[in-house]
Amino acid sequence: MLSAKGMAPKNGNRFSHGLRIAVRFAAIAALAAALGGCFRPLYAERPPGGGPGVRELLSGVEFLPLNVPNGTREARVGQEIRNALLFSLYGAATGSPPTHQLTMKIRVSRLSVLVDARTTRPDIDNYGIDADYVLKDIVTGKSVVTGSAAARVSYDIPGQEQRFARQRAFRDAEDRAAKVIAENVNERLASFFASGI
Repeated sequence: MLSAKGMAPKNGNRFSHGLRIAVRFAAIAALAAALGGCFRPLYAERPPGGGPGVRELLSGVEFLPLNVPNGTREARVGQEIRNALLFSLYGAATGSPPTHQLTMKIRVSRLSVLVDARTTRPDIDNYGIDADYVLKDIVTGKSVVTGSAAARVSYDIPGQEQRFARQRAFRDAEDRAAKVIAENVNERLASFFASGI
C-alpha cells in the first residue's frame, strides 16, 4: 500500500482525499459566488445605490462639431466620427439636456506600406486618425476627461485603371478608422461616468 506520487493513496486515506477535494471545490464555489456580486454590467439601467445609470449619463454629453475646413476629406471623416459617436452615446440623433460638452481635434495621415517594385506604385496604404478630446462639465466649466485616441487601418490599392475601386477602398478605410475612434472615445467616457475617474 504505497502512497507515492502517481499511485493511488492508501485505502484509509481514500475517503479523506475525496473529502479534501470536495472541500476545495466548495470553497472555490463560495468564493466565486461572493465575488459575483462585486461586478455589474457597465451599461446597467441603475447602479446598486440608485441614481442615473451610465447610459443615461452618456446621453447628457453634447458633442460639439469638429473645427475642420468645410468640403475637405477631414470634414467628411469628422462627420463620420461624430455620427458614430452620437449613435453610441445616445442610440439616436439627440440625447437628453446636456450636462457635459465634448470637443475633439483630429489629424489624419496616409502612408504607403507596400510598393510594387516594378511600377513603384503603392499596393497597400495605411490610413490613420489621431484624435485629442476634452470633456467639460457645463456647470463648472472644468475639464473632467482629457485623452487621445488613435486608429490605423490598411487597405489595398487596385491597379491604375481601377480608379473607382481605389477611391472606394480609401473611403472604406476612412469609415473604419472613424468607427474605431468613436468606440475608443465612447469607452473612455463610459468608464469615467461609471467610476468617476
